Amino acid sequence: MNYMKRIDNLIGSTPVAVVCNAAGQVVRSLTCDSREVSAGSCFFAVTGTAADGHRFIPQAVAAGAVAVVCQQLPETLAEGVCYVAVADTHAAMADMAAAFYGYPSRELKLVGITGTNGKTTTVTLLYDLVRALGYKAGLVSTVVYKIDGREIEATHTTPDPIRLNAMMREMADAGCEFCFMECSSHAIVQERTRGLDFAGGIFSNITHDHLDYHKTFAEYIRAKKLFFDGLPKGAFVLTNADDRNGRVMVQNTAAAVSTYSLRAMVDFRCKIVEMHLDGMLLRIDGQELWVGLLGRFNAYNLLAVYGAAVLLGLDRSEVLRVLSVLHAVSGRFEKVRAANGTTAIVDYAHTPDALENVIQTIGEIRTPGQQLIVVCGCGGDRDRTKRPEMAQIAVKYASTAIFTSDNPRHESPEAILDDMVAGLDPGVRYLRIADRAEAIRTAVMLSRPGDILLIAGKGHETYQIVGDVKHHFDDREEVRKSFELLN
Repeated sequence: MNYMKRIDNLIGSTPVAVVCNAAGQVVRSLTCDSREVSAGSCFFAVTGTAADGHRFIPQAVAAGAVAVVCQQLPETLAEGVCYVAVADTHAAMADMAAAFYGYPSRELKLVGITGTNGKTTTVTLLYDLVRALGYKAGLVSTVVYKIDGREIEATHTTPDPIRLNAMMREMADAGCEFCFMECSSHAIVQERTRGLDFAGGIFSNITHDHLDYHKTFAEYIRAKKLFFDGLPKGAFVLTNADDRNGRVMVQNTAAAVSTYSLRAMVDFRCKIVEMHLDGMLLRIDGQELWVGLLGRFNAYNLLAVYGAAVLLGLDRSEVLRVLSVLHAVSGRFEKVRAANGTTAIVDYAHTPDALENVIQTIGEIRTPGQQLIVVCGCGGDRDRTKRPEMAQIAVKYASTAIFTSDNPRHESPEAILDDMVAGLDPGVRYLRIADRAEAIRTAVMLSRPGDILLIAGKGHETYQIVGDVKHHFDDREEVRKSFELLN
């Protein structure tokens, strides 16, 4: 894609404090990474958690930047380069990216979802649903980005506004009518969703997560709420009435509010009629349908999908028909079966609430004679407060709990395990095996024919992060290899 815009047209889209050397420079690309600057770039000096982009302004100018957007002007200004001082570089980048790509979100029915759990499943099912109904659509998720079937590797749950707007321009140009995207709390606070024109927003639920970043649960709630505060009058909000913060999220929104619930009389209702290892019988708005997904949490996800589809104007009966044939998202309650009848469930559950939801779902279909063996860990450089909670939940429900490494990053795996077991009562039985492959092998070896194993925490991920290095690791592969040893 070749785009060119005059700098004065771009800065007209955002509040500006000072402009220096503006002389109609033509901008050919936008970036906040000085290593990606080329001739004609506009460089955004973003202050991040790891580095301050202001340090790299000289490198950006040397590489051919014709414009620099920053919060503090450098002492020396290069000739022929336009310098734009703003109060918030993140906000300016979002505004200018939308303008540079011609406001592509206005050409799409864009629906954002935020919450702690269920975001990936809900947006992916919405994407699969509308495509099954014959529409072209885009997807922005933790797992993958998609433009009408073409896949792009996902780097962040919600990418930076430059990449977001570039992708949405591609979506609009490809004839996509819809786009479904996850909106993480980090992205909302960092203004990555600013300047996007949303047709609707969905709130799934909120539990303790990302407190390493937000510091307090109240701040985490506030971050999520900001998304709904910013929705326009013509948009819709679909909020989970069964979450105690569901009403809090929408109390200041200008959008039209609808609710969904498994318990209350609301706009969109669902009841679980039957649950089996292969799926569930649901009653949604009085209509019964069999779905291939499992668990109360997936009943909420499917109901959110149904509600959003109806609010987008799609036919109720057609939506229900397609819901019955949709498949689970990769790494979300994904089943791997052994020849002897043992079933492993690989799931992304990496928060206390998600882990408990998955285990309780297994509990609803598990027979008294089946053991439940749980393998779980906690990621390094992330919220430490959830570590003992995760361990407590595992030992509460499992026949055997095995604590292991997740993505340790820059922390010692053993130190993370120390944090996990610190909150357990003396005498509680568990196994502690830092090597994740060995932990999975041990779980399989301890299992009897017909037992259920839960391998939690990584789900779709095909890597393990140690330090700054990603090593290949796939829970599903490891389970299959261990199952083969049983034969």
